[in-house]
Amino acid sequence: MKTPPDLKRKFRQLWPHLNERAKRLVAAEEALRLGFGGISLVSRACGLSRVTITKAIGELDARPLPEGRVRRAGAGRPQLVLQDPDLLEALEALVEPSARGDPQSPLRWTCKSTRVLAMQLSLQRHSVSHEKVAQLLRVLNYSLQANRKTLEGNSHPDRDAQFRYINEQVRKALAAGQPVISVDTKKKELIGAFENQGRQWRRTKSPADVNGHDFADPSIPRAYPYGIYDLAQNKGFVNVGTDHDTGAFAVASIRGWWRAEGQRLYPKAQRLLITADSGGSNGYRLRSWKVGLQKLADATGLYILVCHFPPGTSKWNKVEHRLFSFISSNWRGEPLRDYETIVRLIAATTTAKGLQVSCCLDHRKYPVGCKVTDEEMAMVKLKPQAFHGEWNYVILPK
Repeated sequence: MKTPPDLKRKFRQLWPHLNERAKRLVAAEEALRLGFGGISLVSRACGLSRVTITKAIGELDARPLPEGRVRRAGAGRPQLVLQDPDLLEALEALVEPSARGDPQSPLRWTCKSTRVLAMQLSLQRHSVSHEKVAQLLRVLNYSLQANRKTLEGNSHPDRDAQFRYINEQVRKALAAGQPVISVDTKKKELIGAFENQGRQWRRTKSPADVNGHDFADPSIPRAYPYGIYDLAQNKGFVNVGTDHDTGAFAVASIRGWWRAEGQRLYPKAQRLLITADSGGSNGYRLRSWKVGLQKLADATGLYILVCHFPPGTSKWNKVEHRLFSFISSNWRGEPLRDYETIVRLIAATTTAKGLQVSCCLDHRKYPVGCKVTDEEMAMVKLKPQAFHGEWNYVILPK
């Protein structure tokens, strides 16, 4: 028997205004009114099952329920956690064994997927499905979490004081119109058809093909992007080295920035303030870094003030989040197949706030293992500052 269109329209108009019990009773009354075959017609028209409508017919003659209830007391399947009161505790002991005092849990060293958790609970006589495990984990305020890089080890007692010192030096230099740059070496990159993290828009099912493995074979060329970020101008300069990341390479990159941009932007500059990490090719312990800065000061006539961030705080260096982060975002998902690709991608990096980046390729050799003698260090006109002279010092031109 075909369902009358007006019956469907009737239910469509009534349904949004009724609760669960009222829907059942209206459907049951309509089925009785239609007579033989009415249950099937109403089921197709309103969407309730035949069994539900049949049971609702019996409810028409039953005693009315208390106000606010849509079912009899005790109706429905009992909650699993009421049937098995120990289930939540057993589940949490599997997820967080150390927190629950059970370091010998069988899942201590196992991937804790919901299926594995459900299987392990079943072995402990807690019958539960993996879907229910996911629901219970949400009830216990668990969610899928990734690692977060926040631990920095033991911080230096003067860490905050050094930050304040750097900020004060930067403020004074900017107010006086003197150049302030933040420097560091970006992560070295393999050159070739290697995977580059991230995704980019491409036609469906046509990803860029790259090598299946990223083995660091010594014959594979590498790129060492050294970044200089100009705080006052919001400009970046990146020198892409092809040999090694050494102190000489770091100073050569700063020299390249001064020749290409610095001396044009700051024709009356007398001082250059450099903020850098405490390690790497511009570390405060590196002799070749200081010898190179002395040569730079002699060539430019600038007083070079260097302020190093305390150990373990490199992420606070502005070159990281004002230059390098945008470069990584710009070339995400793009295989760095050759040096030209790297230079073009870096130079094309911009931001909504007007960041401009220039880039050059440096094919010069910077051998590692070059020792700086005590005599060479004695020639460096280095003046430590009163506050942490190992981190804050001025190199004077001869």
